[in-house]
Amino acid sequence: MDAGATGTIVGLLGACLVALVLVLVARREAAQHRSRAEADVASIKDAARAMREDVELREKRLVEREQSAATKRIEIDELERRARAEADAAAEARRASTRVLEESERTAAERAAAAERAALVELETVTGLTADDARTELTRRIVEQAQNDAAAQVRRAEAQARRTADARARRIVTTAVQRLAVPTSTQSPLTVLPLPSDEMKGRIIGKEGRNIRSFEALTGVNVLVDDQPDAVVLSCFDTERREVAQVALEALMADGRIHPQRIEQAYAEALAGADDRTDSAGHDAAERAGVSRLHPTLVRTLGRLRLRTSYGQNVLEHLVESAQLAAALAAEIGADVEVTRRGAFLHDVGKTLTAELQGTHAALGADLARRHGESAQVVNAIAAHHDEVAPETVEAVLVQVADAISASRPGARREELGQYVERIDKLEQLVAAHAGVRRALAMSAGREVRVIVEPSEVDDYALPQLAVAIARHIEADLAYPGEITVTVVREMRASATAG
Repeated sequence: MDAGATGTIVGLLGACLVALVLVLVARREAAQHRSRAEADVASIKDAARAMREDVELREKRLVEREQSAATKRIEIDELERRARAEADAAAEARRASTRVLEESERTAAERAAAAERAALVELETVTGLTADDARTELTRRIVEQAQNDAAAQVRRAEAQARRTADARARRIVTTAVQRLAVPTSTQSPLTVLPLPSDEMKGRIIGKEGRNIRSFEALTGVNVLVDDQPDAVVLSCFDTERREVAQVALEALMADGRIHPQRIEQAYAEALAGADDRTDSAGHDAAERAGVSRLHPTLVRTLGRLRLRTSYGQNVLEHLVESAQLAAALAAEIGADVEVTRRGAFLHDVGKTLTAELQGTHAALGADLARRHGESAQVVNAIAAHHDEVAPETVEAVLVQVADAISASRPGARREELGQYVERIDKLEQLVAAHAGVRRALAMSAGREVRVIVEPSEVDDYALPQLAVAIARHIEADLAYPGEITVTVVREMRASATAG
């Protein structure tokens, strides 16, 4: 045998050995896999067996629970049946008790009505009043008691409000007034012109009095040269004439030439400069009052008020003073200062139109201000300063307050004796016209009125209402400067004589 065959045989044997080894390895691995599979199958069988036992146990418990629930449902049905039976029995018992109660109430009501009728008959017999009369009397007494209680509560509330409001108002007004120090603005029908020298008086009189006669005839003003040694007095109730005469005489004294022709020339120049003086007075007053951006027509209208007086008080000075007071009051309480100042400065502007147009000066002034671009708040303050219309803003009320302060402060206004007596008589007659008033006494120059009432006609509870009614009557029917305090007095006296 050659070497190639031997190698082939050896290769085959080696291959067989390798195959045998692989077979043995495969058998070993297969045995291992089989053992593991058998173990897994055994464990799976054990788990399945446990799960089957658990399921059987749960099914058993579920059956037991279903049996228990069925038993409980039967018991609940039985309880519900018993409860319905008991509820029906209770409802029946309630209906029965209700019938019994209604019957007893009906019986009690009938007995009470019978007793009330018997008592009413007995009461009517004893008192001599019918039921309607007694009801009416009871109602009257209840209403009277309620009115008395209400009046007492109103008095207490008013007293409390007055205590707090008066103190604050007094502080505000005092603060505003003390900040304003102005001279009195009253005027008289006389103008005093100082003379630069003693010889000027002779020049004014002229030869045989021709100059003074010419001056008086031309101006319509009386010239008094003997009343004061170093002055000339111009007397005239027409303020416009007196102002023109004053300007003309001042020009004559400054020039030094005084004769009839020069007097006529000075008088013509004084007349021609009236419009310039009017505009100048209006601008000066607006500047002193702190009011700007006024329409030129309003400025000229205000300037005309320099010659107008009210109870002797110069109206233009009164407007300046009122504007300053109103601004101070507005600043104290936090109101609109500019609106208040403007309304107070313009509140009497309509007094220049009363001789030309129909209507009150408040209405005419408000219309004039509206037509010349003033705001609605200012227009309302002008129209409402004498309560002809209702004030819509607190600024309008402050204008009323400033107007009253300026007019009522000492020395601001005065009136003739005849007018004063007439006003006092009218005030007392107006108050005496009220029912229950026995006597009315005007005091403190007409700024206070004491009212004595009949105690048998006016009781204590009616005193506040009577005082308010008298005050409203005075406001409506009487023109007066400042304020009037109404004090109502009721006095009950009893006397007896032993003897």
